[in-house]
Amino acid sequence: MQLLPVLISLTLLVGAAATTKPPTHLEFYLHDIVTAVPSSPATAVRVARGVTPLPHNPTVHFGDMYVIDDPLTEGPDLSSPALGKAQGSYIFASQTDMALMLTFNMVFTAGPHNGSTIAVVAREPILDPVRELPVVGGTGTFRGATGYVLFRTYSANGTNSVIHVDMYVRARV
Repeated sequence: MQLLPVLISLTLLVGAAATTKPPTHLEFYLHDIVTAVPSSPATAVRVARGVTPLPHNPTVHFGDMYVIDDPLTEGPDLSSPALGKAQGSYIFASQTDMALMLTFNMVFTAGPHNGSTIAVVAREPILDPVRELPVVGGTGTFRGATGYVLFRTYSANGTNSVIHVDMYVRARV
């Protein structure tokens, strides 16, 4: 009699494992434009200025907060096909390091995931060559998503940057 609950549990686990889909792999570019240039308006706007300058970059302050509506594109050039927007905010949240607290949604407006979103909440040490960020949810084809994002700086010019986004997500749909 004690074996029956164990067998039922194993059957449920094996059945669930058999229907698990592999993670979806997405690769694209995020364009964070703080300083507008003739070909590109600003997509990140500072809405709060901190008081204490960071030791390695006195133009950045602990507590600086930006609101973003950054383009997501297929390639590193801003004129490459648009996939959506990264919408949310980031705050310089360390008094000693160039580290952000990110809270944003990747809103897909084209391609197979049009109308879906992926939510990311993370600490990002922006000077590290590779930054791993957790996926904490999603909507549409990414409903209840979990996974991770790898950020790599593709290019940086002053306050503007292009980030290579390498994402692995698993939806619960």
